[in-house]
Amino acid sequence: MRAGIALALLLACTAPLGAEDRPVRQFDEILDQYVRDGMVYYRALRQDHAKLEAYLAWLAAESVEKAPRAQQLAFWLNAYDALVLKTVIDHYPISRVTPSYPAHSIRQIPGAFEQLQHRVAGRMVTLDQIEQAILPVFKDPRVYLAIGRGAIGGGRLRSEAFAADRVEAQLTEVAAECAGRSQCFTIDAASDSVALSPVFSWRANDFIAAYDMTSPPAFAARSPIERAVLAFVGPKLLAGESAFLTKNEFKVVFKPFDWSLNDLTGRGGR
Repeated sequence: MRAGIALALLLACTAPLGAEDRPVRQFDEILDQYVRDGMVYYRALRQDHAKLEAYLAWLAAESVEKAPRAQQLAFWLNAYDALVLKTVIDHYPISRVTPSYPAHSIRQIPGAFEQLQHRVAGRMVTLDQIEQAILPVFKDPRVYLAIGRGAIGGGRLRSEAFAADRVEAQLTEVAAECAGRSQCFTIDAASDSVALSPVFSWRANDFIAAYDMTSPPAFAARSPIERAVLAFVGPKLLAGESAFLTKNEFKVVFKPFDWSLNDLTGRGGR
């Protein structure tokens, strides 16, 4: 989708964003109650979905045109995560329709990302449109590691909403967390390899634009996306991990994305 369409989706409405505190607190309460370490009590949320429906109704009608950048960014990150929750609980328990993905995966819901449309800020958008056309406007690739996608392989869904006055700190935490999450970044010294989340390859241009130029000169012969990721995770690594990378004798591989549903139902007493 062209940048002009992306901006039209992002800046479509004409009224300024109203007081966001109460709706964001409402979503914050939902995440605090039903999310644990990125996993979701989907069954319980499905049975008690009134707050989520109210928050989605606010998202549908609210405008973001004249809001500050941080408020817009928090708005769209929360919108994406809330719509993923809505998509899952609307089809929960998820039936298997294709062997191409794990059973109960959000990918078993036909068109979950590319076809199902949702009203946000007065416009109809899909999850893919938010990720591919709206979030890129902010020119901050950390957002792609922040959104959960309803899957183990996605960003770790936080137990709190993104908030305008904390979104920069929250995204800083997301970035720092990547170095310690096996789904995002793994060093295997035994095989002299570094395994990366495929999200880096999906959004390669964004990461290259943001981080390639800050890569250490020792990695100059590597591909642009490798240099970008190494520059991104480098400051967050332990001393031993940094020493391993400094040798520059490792190969880089991209992990398969784990589309298993991040479902905590049955694992924590609900």
